[in-house]
Amino acid sequence: MPDEFLSLRINQNDRMMNDIETILAELRKFNRERDWDQFHNGKDLAVAISIEAGELLEAFLWKSPEEAKVDKVREELADVLNYAFQMADRYNLDIKEIMLEKIRRNAEKYPAEKARGSAKKYNEI
Repeated sequence: MPDEFLSLRINQNDRMMNDIETILAELRKFNRERDWDQFHNGKDLAVAISIEAGELLEAFLWKSPEEAKVDKVREELADVLNYAFQMADRYNLDIKEIMLEKIRRNAEKYPAEKARGSAKKYNEI
């Protein structure tokens, strides 16, 4: 792997971690200023994720995917991510690490040569 490529990859990873840390710092500050940490236990964060995911689904209700209003999708997706990031933070989970690990596990369950173009579950392919 050329040094330039490796350097670019490292810079992208550093930038991603900085972005995640910036988001987490802003969420912590926002909650601290409002004394909301007391309400953000694992159970309530999981409930909030589920509720916000339902609101995200609502953006698609009775519509084709193309008819969904992008502004509504953006707003509700931000809410889902907001609570998901807070849950990861609450349990001291490294967001980048858990996401990359899940992608690796899914790649094992859904090998490209078997899963390409199929919506079947891993135990059916």
